[in-house]
Amino acid sequence: MTDTQIKRPPAPHAAERARTIAARHGSAALLPQSGSRTSPLFHHVHPCGTTILLLADEHPLVGQLWQTPRTEVTAMLEIADQAPVQLREPVRGLLWLTGWVSALEGEEAREEILAVADVRPDHRLLDAGHGASVLRLTPASMVIADAEGTSSIRPEQFASATPDPFCRNEDNWLRHLEAAHRDVVGQLARHLPEELRSGNVRPLGLDRFGLRLRVEAECDDHDVRIAFSKPVSTAQELAAELRRLMGCPFLSQR
Repeated sequence: MTDTQIKRPPAPHAAERARTIAARHGSAALLPQSGSRTSPLFHHVHPCGTTILLLADEHPLVGQLWQTPRTEVTAMLEIADQAPVQLREPVRGLLWLTGWVSALEGEEAREEILAVADVRPDHRLLDAGHGASVLRLTPASMVIADAEGTSSIRPEQFASATPDPFCRNEDNWLRHLEAAHRDVVGQLARHLPEELRSGNVRPLGLDRFGLRLRVEAECDDHDVRIAFSKPVSTAQELAAELRRLMGCPFLSQR
């Protein structure tokens, strides 16, 4: 490695990061190849990447899909990964799924809605067939862009990956860290490059490989990953790694 090369801390693979963003169910926008950007009433990404959407019956795209003969429309679904704490630049990453959108009807639509409800009950699903149409996006390609970089992902890579083990609890943990343990954030900031320590340090994210901090400086923002000593998969392992990063003197007494 040359002097100009910097070794990046270990991080989840792009497909794993994409699965994590999808599992967080962030805000979404549908961009048809011909048509305007619109926010679906509901979206759910299956582990295979196929996505179920609800759009109001009167939406122009729905009318286009119900033309005779029935048609498919090329479209891109953009899913934003929002930070769980209030930041001046809140989007941590974006996931784009590009493919073909089709409208479902009758028993096929009902089966899809029931399949989603089994894993993610949501009152918006009750609107299916009652003012909202059920659409399916079948992806041909995926792209993720976040602080780790921009990567293309094949649908089979997405399907074989799993979301981060902490993605369901991350929001609550980081909000609690921000609200009740600013002293802990200050201790973690010791691991930042010296030139960044004077900025406003905020908890940005965590995963099995480490913790991410956002430094809001006067002119710009910096995202920094602080690596764990090893990947973790349980809350107990995560707590031990956080104590290690804080320099806790009782670490050896676990």
